[in-house]
Amino acid sequence: MNKLSIAPHLEHQKKVVSFFLSRSILLSKDFFSSFSQENIESIYSLLQKKVDMNTFLYLDEELKEVLPIVDFININWLEFEKAKVLFEKFSHEKTYQKFIEYLKQREPEKNLHKALQYNYNKQTPVKTIISYEEEPKKRQVKDFVSLFNKRYRALEKILQNRQELQNLTSINKIVTKKEKETVSIIGMITDKQVTKNGNLMITAEDLTGSIKLLVNKNKTELYETAKTIVLDEVLGICGVNGENIVFVNDIVWPDIPLSKELRKSPDEVYALFLSDLHVGSKFFLEANFEKFLKWINGDIGSQVQRKISKMVKYIFIVGDLIDGCGIYPQQDKELIIKDIYQQYEMCATYLSKIPSSIKIIIIPGNHDALRISEPQPPLYKDFAKPIWSLPNVVMLSNPSYVNIHAQENFSGFDVLLYHGYSFDYYVANVDSIRNMGGYDRADLIMKFLLKRRHLAPTHKSTLYIPEIKKDPLVIEKIPDFFVTGHIHKSIVSNYRNITLISGSCWQSKTVFQEKIGHNPEPCRVPLVNLQTRAAKILRF
Repeated sequence: MNKLSIAPHLEHQKKVVSFFLSRSILLSKDFFSSFSQENIESIYSLLQKKVDMNTFLYLDEELKEVLPIVDFININWLEFEKAKVLFEKFSHEKTYQKFIEYLKQREPEKNLHKALQYNYNKQTPVKTIISYEEEPKKRQVKDFVSLFNKRYRALEKILQNRQELQNLTSINKIVTKKEKETVSIIGMITDKQVTKNGNLMITAEDLTGSIKLLVNKNKTELYETAKTIVLDEVLGICGVNGENIVFVNDIVWPDIPLSKELRKSPDEVYALFLSDLHVGSKFFLEANFEKFLKWINGDIGSQVQRKISKMVKYIFIVGDLIDGCGIYPQQDKELIIKDIYQQYEMCATYLSKIPSSIKIIIIPGNHDALRISEPQPPLYKDFAKPIWSLPNVVMLSNPSYVNIHAQENFSGFDVLLYHGYSFDYYVANVDSIRNMGGYDRADLIMKFLLKRRHLAPTHKSTLYIPEIKKDPLVIEKIPDFFVTGHIHKSIVSNYRNITLISGSCWQSKTVFQEKIGHNPEPCRVPLVNLQTRAAKILRF
């Protein structure tokens, strides 16, 4: 080949490399051997149709050959790239050849999908919407002020759209109103007391000032509603203006709109919800959890149950994967595994038995090895490295939002995940929750928080980090599922087309729980059919 014929050939290669490189695709060095007659646009079009382009890295001859004859290629491209590097540099042929066999649709050997860590993102898409990422910085008093201002603004924006709040005015302008004139305000509650006459006297403030609100005990229904008001929440008030006071006629919470759509999947798949494994505790119910693992692998259960287990695509674990150390006095006496690293290692051993076709979405809880203040970042990689290493795990913060099962003509489900550390406060301090079941009624607590559009509206209901940009515990985005744990009681309910799910636990009653009179219901697994939104609770 003379120099004149080489030049156009090299120019063509540069164009090909540039075309794919601009689309974040690398080419193998042997890719051009038979490329002169190929149409690069048609190859790229095939890639888009048959490969998950979000994870695709590397195009070589073997893949180019199989693209026209397969429907879709589910493979972990990062692992494929690693295998090829090992093959080319160190002649480690075995793993690479298994990938090639899979690409050419040969019979895979037993458990090959686990060995090669196939990527099932296309069938079980998981998209992180909100997951808190910590920015280390010194916290100051002004940060708390900023946090409450941001919270007020976020909830004010929601309330301003409420039809009940006509003619809204700021608190500092109420003094200019005539007596007995109807007024509406949005305020944050700073005080609540019962007067000597038995009425409720509430203090609310906005960014302009504060004012007293009186709820008359003779307005029975309104009075009972007002009793559920907690400090620091933001709500709307309709009433009549008095002298430096508003006589309340109506209370308006941010709440969930009645128009919330009940979304359903076009295909039949299932999601499972776990919580509070407490691996490492001597009360960890290992035999029961092993039974669950056998069921999810299709090894036990009726024919119908085995069929369902094969259609499970998502498992949520809502905190407290391990029992931790030093969580409460003399906890060390209740631990079989006293080393945090070993607790996570053991937990990863159990989770590795879940089929890799199932996405496992994990958030931390108050027993996990990281700070207890909310929002909690995802589990630390140094402590929980064995769990991070699992190929089908998605790590998120507490709280967080995630979207699952989105498809071409279906936007998927938005899931709000929160471990539930604030629940203890509301069980103890809200009469309506305590009197109607308390810890046995996680659904009441969840409805209470959704109504207020905040996961911990009262300042002392949870430990928290004062973020200055926004309050991460405000429920700004309306979820399809609200999933929690913490209280070791499993329940499934519905509130305005939001499915409420509280995970159970895998730990029998501890000495500490016995002292405080808490009775857990372990080994119960909520199961939801995403096509019908029907739910049931499995018992193991």
